[in-house]
Amino acid sequence: MRSESIEVDERFGTEYAGRYVFQEMTWAKRSRIIQKHTRYHSVTGQVVSSDFVAIQAETVWASLKEQPPSKPITLEKLLGEENGIPIELGELFSRIANKLCGITPDEQRFLSEPSEDKTLTQHLQSSDSVKNFHGPQQNSTSNPPKQSRSSS
Repeated sequence: MRSESIEVDERFGTEYAGRYVFQEMTWAKRSRIIQKHTRYHSVTGQVVSSDFVAIQAETVWASLKEQPPSKPITLEKLLGEENGIPIELGELFSRIANKLCGITPDEQRFLSEPSEDKTLTQHLQSSDSVKNFHGPQQNSTSNPPKQSRSSS
């Protein structure tokens, strides 16, 4: 799996200075993070709500494999509203994790825009690949469609 390391200087504070290593995560791990923080309508299956901050924080946390010995980054700090990490540092970590985990630009916009805006879900529902996906086709040479007869 791909990895990327960065050396953070003291511009975010001495507590965050040091070497960080991020590693690509599996598709299953990323999917579970998204599922954990997304609520779906029980009948239609459409997205009711998503906690985008939690999805992004857990993505960063899951891809973070090494950090300075003082362990300045925790999931709680990534999620923290009062005692969180500096914005610029969080953005830096997010960009690295998103790049390694193959998050597309559309998904990045989806994770960073307010939910009232056009969402990735709406975009995907309108794409031809989603509309035309109904599983394997039943019309094969071994099972041709039945001819219908109509009387005029």
